[in-house]
This record gives sequence, structure tokens and C-alpha cells, in this order.
Amino acid sequence: MANEINITDDPVEKYQQLAEHPDTDKSSFALILDKFVKSIGHVVMWANALLIAAIITQVTLRYFFDINFPKLDEIQWHFYALVTMIGISYALVTDSHVRVDILYTPLSQKSKRLIEIIGILALLTPFIYLMIDQGFDYFQNSYRVNERSDSPVGLPARWALKAIIPISFCLLAIGALARLIHDTHALFINDASEKVGKDLRAILIAFIFFAALGYGLTHLVESTEDKLVISMFITFIALLFSGFPVAWVLAGVGVGFCGISYMFDNDMMKWTGLESTLSGLDYLTLGTVVNRTYSTMTSAVLVALPMFIFMGLMLDESGVAERLMKSMQKLFGTVRGGLAITVALIGIILAASTGIIGASVVLLGVLSLPTMMQQNYSKSLAAGVVSASGTLGILIPPSIMLVIMADQMTLSVGDVFMAAVFPGFLLGLLYLGYLFIYAQLNKTAAPVPADAVKPDWKAVKELMIAIIPTLLLILSVLGTIFAGITTPTEASGVGAIGATILALAYRKLTFRKLHNVLKSTFNTTAYIFAIFLGATVFSFVLRELGGDQLIESMIHSTGLGAYGTVLFILFIVFLLGFVLDWIEITLIILPLMRPIISALTLDVPGFGLEDPQIIWFVILVAVTLQTSFLTPPVGFALFYLKGVAPKEITLWDIYRGVIPFVILQLVGLAVVFLFPSLATWLPSVAY
Repeated sequence: MANEINITDDPVEKYQQLAEHPDTDKSSFALILDKFVKSIGHVVMWANALLIAAIITQVTLRYFFDINFPKLDEIQWHFYALVTMIGISYALVTDSHVRVDILYTPLSQKSKRLIEIIGILALLTPFIYLMIDQGFDYFQNSYRVNERSDSPVGLPARWALKAIIPISFCLLAIGALARLIHDTHALFINDASEKVGKDLRAILIAFIFFAALGYGLTHLVESTEDKLVISMFITFIALLFSGFPVAWVLAGVGVGFCGISYMFDNDMMKWTGLESTLSGLDYLTLGTVVNRTYSTMTSAVLVALPMFIFMGLMLDESGVAERLMKSMQKLFGTVRGGLAITVALIGIILAASTGIIGASVVLLGVLSLPTMMQQNYSKSLAAGVVSASGTLGILIPPSIMLVIMADQMTLSVGDVFMAAVFPGFLLGLLYLGYLFIYAQLNKTAAPVPADAVKPDWKAVKELMIAIIPTLLLILSVLGTIFAGITTPTEASGVGAIGATILALAYRKLTFRKLHNVLKSTFNTTAYIFAIFLGATVFSFVLRELGGDQLIESMIHSTGLGAYGTVLFILFIVFLLGFVLDWIEITLIILPLMRPIISALTLDVPGFGLEDPQIIWFVILVAVTLQTSFLTPPVGFALFYLKGVAPKEITLWDIYRGVIPFVILQLVGLAVVFLFPSLATWLPSVAY
């Protein structure tokens, strides 16, 4: 469930194929619109390079010359807003948005086009109209009063930043129109290849199942508002399985249920036999999501997001992992299961330098799986260790998930990073211990290669040369955050430039690779931010319907006590991880839990910490969400790995291989639950 594993044909290639068709003139307009959006994206993505430059300039001025330049903070917001908002249209035309593709992938091209046409018209178009209309009013009001920065030494013309909202959604409308025209035109072309694959039967069956489930669940509550909340959740999950991008499903369902609620408020739904509501939802109240969008665009915390993404992608291009793999193999070559242990160790090192799960899993898979197959490793063990080791980056800081969690829960990113260090490395140690013991007990699963050579001091020296630069980079990022020298945003810029210097030092950096890293950063940041936008609409409507009160009352009604309530919430998050992405759970579910956890009486140590039990809870959720990468049907790592695995490794091998690691993750979760100081001790020491 991510852009890296979304198996669809590239739109540009499709347009080029249609250009050779005699009826091409009917879709040439779509091609022009598509190229227009992409050309703007190719220019705007370089704003990430300018963002790095702005952060490094700020760090240099502040820490070397003791000069504080507030305008640089706001310049960073402008670059971040430009990259994220313009990026959503670029991600649309390049088909890079996240989608649940378990039922979508086997479909025929014709079925996929039908889903896209219906999705654009029913889900995306209302959202685009809302954001252009209300976004323009938002910008116009700012322009009319010549709004400037809240700071007297900040930037003038604040309205220019707000203008990005309607402009970006106009671009998104152009991109959506291009895909709509192209897909509609393609349906009328009698191309036999378009019909190869499955029809929509499986998706329709899934819809019927969720409709029946929703109908049953609505009978468990009495008020119309509660019935709408349940219907909203079920509709969202059902539409996810259509394969339409998650961001636009969130937004479309939010806008749709705002309209349904408005009709219930105004006695237009009496035919349903349900009582009227008093939600107060209408078009104007929904327009307040524009202000929330602006707040997200100017979040000082979230500016670090593209920087950590850039850092991870640049490290992958630098060849660091390849050097570590070769040197560690020599060191552990004679140890039974040495290659699997090497993969786990590199996964830990990569996790501490990048939070990009897809890149880590793919990289580890490409580097290690062919060798493991040559050495007659068990296919399930090989697949399991690569999948699990690659997911450590979502928990071990600097992690993009932890950045978003800190933002959503109004916590210090530095505190959350420090809280995740011991739980993250605990999981790594559990992996290593399991691999070593399993290899000793099952010698055929992880044999020692016949040509293995005992390590010498030369092998140790090679490992040190490979590992020290990476450790220095980790220290420059996490060390400066933990020591309070830099903010997480400043450290993320330092990490980005540090990874670039490493790539230069290893002579791996070319202009083409820099371009690819910037483009991948642009795309990845854009689809995450698009889910932010969709979740903003969805969660706003959900709260207005009383969804937070419903969830709170359901949890309290269990009567499980303080710690039992925490366990119950973690169990729900674990189950949601089977069907939802960590981003949706973090953006929608996690904020709803804060008042519940705050009200509990929990004995969580953390002298000096403002919210020790919230920090502990966030880490528990983070560990739980790591299992979502390994649990079918939509586990990220499973499909990342399948895309690069040798043919002899089947999806069933991958499923079997990850089971022990999911159990180890649950063991790690239990340890952190029983010993909260594992999460709270390090941030409390910082005080």
C-alpha cells in the first residue's frame, strides 16, 4: 500500500502509446494538461534544495555567528508549503499517491479506469471545488488587509503564502481533468489489452460485505450522529479497497458526510426513519479546513519531514548500505546465520539514519536476497529478516512517523525521538537474538557458506571505514537534537547536507542522482501531505458529528481500568493496522486518544516531563504500528519486498517469514508496556 508498489502503467507512457493511435486527437488535450502540471512540478521540486540551503544558512548564522534571522524561519515555511501543495498535483499525474491495491492490482486496465473516473467525479471533484472556492476567499481576505507576518521582523505579504492554497488546487483540478479526459477517451478505444485482468466483481463483493457490516454496527448505537460516525468509518474502509488513492477517499468521504449531515440537520432525511441532527455542519463550516491546511503548511515541526526523507534517499544513493553489507559479511561469514545477522545489523544502522521504510526494505532485499538464495538459506527466513529489519526505521529516530506523531499530539519532537531510542534498539536486539538462536537450532535454514573465511583485522578495519561515516552522520543529527544544540528542523537540514557530502565523498553523487532524489522526496512528501489534507477534512467532520465522544464512551464502557484501557486501545490499533496505513491511524485515531489517556491515572515515571504518560502511550502506539508493515493484507514491507525478491520467493514465503518477527514486535511492545521507563527515562534525563 504505497506508491512504490502501486503496479500501474505510467501515464506518460500511456499517452505516448495513444499518440500513435489514429484517434489521438481526442486525448491530445489531456496530454498537454498532463505535461503542464509535470513541468511545474519539475521546477518546484528544486525548492527542496533551497529549503536545505535556508536551514543550513540559519544554523550557520545562529551557531557560528550568533545571529538570529527570523525571516529565514518563514522562508522555510514558504518552501515547505510550495513543495507540499504543488506536489499533490504532480503526484496525481505521475500516479504516485498511496492506494490499497490488494484488489486493485489484478484488475483489468478498463476496470481501473472506471474506478478512477468515478473516484475523480464523486470524491475528488467536490473536495477540489471546496478548496478552490474557500481557499480563494481565504487568500482574498488576507490580501485585502495586506496581512503580514505576526512577527514585527518577519516577512511582509503573508497573503502570498495563502495564495498557494487556491493555486495548488487549481493545478490539482488540471491534473484531475487530464486523467479524466484520458481515461474516458481510452474506454472508447477498442484495445484488447485494456480488458486483460479481472473485473470489478471482487470489489463489489467487498462493498456488499462492508455495507452489511456497517448496517449491523449502526444498530449497536441509538443516536443518528453515532450511526453517521460508524457509517463514515465503514464507508472509508470500504472505499479504500476500491484502490482509489487514500488521500482522496478521506477527503471525499469527509465532504460527502458533511452533505449528509447537513440534510439530516435540515429535516431532509426523514424518509430514513432516523431522527434529525444538530451537528451544525454545512459548506461554510467545512470551509474552516482551509485554515487548518494553512496551519499545517506553516508547521515548524513538519518542515523536517522532507529533509529526513531527502536524507534517507540520499544515503541509499551514497552506497553506504552496500559497503556495510560487504564488510559485515566478511566479519560474520563463519557465524551460522551470519548473513541474516548482517542484514538485521544493517537494518538497525539504516533505521538510525533514515525513516524511509520502502527504500530500506528494497535496498536490503536487492543486496542480500540473491546471496541468501545462493547460500541455501530458508526462503521464509530470508524474506522475514529483510522485511522486519527494513521496518525498524519507522521506530528508531529520526523517523518521519515520530515527527508526525509529535506534531499531532503537540509533543516535543526531541522528546519523542529520545523516548523511541531504547524501544527501537530493543526490537533490533530481539531480532538479533532470535536469528542467532534459530540458526543454531535449525542449521539447514541458515547454513555457513563453504567458502567462508575467518575474519581478520583487515575485515575489522574495512568495517570501521564503512561504519564510522554513517555513525558520524547519525551523531550529527540525533546527537545535536538530544543535546539541545539544534532543533529537529535544523538537525534535519544538517542530516540532508551530511548525506549529500557522504555521497560526494564516496563518488556516488551525479546530477542525475540528485535529480532523482529530489523527485522522490517531492513525490513522497506530497503523498504524505495529501493524506494530511484528506485526514483534516475527515477528522473535522468526524469530530463535528461527535465521533470523539462516541469513541471515548465506547472505551470507557469496557470498564477495564487504566492499564486495561491502554491495552484495549493498542489492540484496536493493532487490528486497524491490518487494513489501514500508519499515516491514517496517526492522523485520525491518535489525536482522539489524547484526552482519554490524559484522564487516566497511570504510574508512568518521567521526572521533569510535562506529559510522561502521553509520551509513553505514543511510543506504545509507534511499536504497535510497526506491526502494520508486516501484517497482511496491506502490509507495506511485504509488497515492497515482493517487488524485488527473486522469483523462487513467493508471497506465501514472505507471509510465513514475517510471523516470528510480528511475535517479536509484540514481545517488545509488552516489555515497553511493563517497563514504561524504557520510553521515559532518556527524555527525563535531558531535563
